[in-house]
Amino acid sequence: MALEHAIMVSLAERPGTGYELGRQFERSIGHFWSATHQQIYRTLKKLHSDGLVSFEPVAQDGRPDKKVYTLSDAGRQALRDWVATPTPVQHLRNELGVKLRAAEHGDINDTIADMRRQRDLHSFQLDLYTRFQKDDYPNPGALSGRKLHQYLVLRGGIRAAEGFIDWCDEVIDALSQQSDT
Repeated sequence: MALEHAIMVSLAERPGTGYELGRQFERSIGHFWSATHQQIYRTLKKLHSDGLVSFEPVAQDGRPDKKVYTLSDAGRQALRDWVATPTPVQHLRNELGVKLRAAEHGDINDTIADMRRQRDLHSFQLDLYTRFQKDDYPNPGALSGRKLHQYLVLRGGIRAAEGFIDWCDEVIDALSQQSDT
């Protein structure tokens, strides 16, 4: 997936400025596809030049006009086409996994400490996702449309975090046994 698609999804949900898109990435989309404000503005410019988004300038007192972007008809079609395209298998790129493969070349206790730190970070992420689920989707069985789709993405994040935490526990246990010998 390209950043263009994440921005088009966001604009399909609601028009917004580059700043508002950046905030949305910080609060929700960014948990699954990250981007800096600079990347968002650069991508908006490209999407506009490609005719996939349009904008309305909005005057501001004492400041430059802001641009409120919307998805164009061509952008909606491009988004439909992208959604209809089969998604390739996600290839795992995991620096931690590569470091684990190289653990014999370092201090096993450093590897265990890094795994514990990773577990703590993913536990924090899981807690955050679980709070989102509780606060934003108290009755998942009643969801439909966009809210259901957002909920299902969140559930994917929850399941991925749970799986990663379980894997960290497995690695920590195995390496701890090895370091005790």
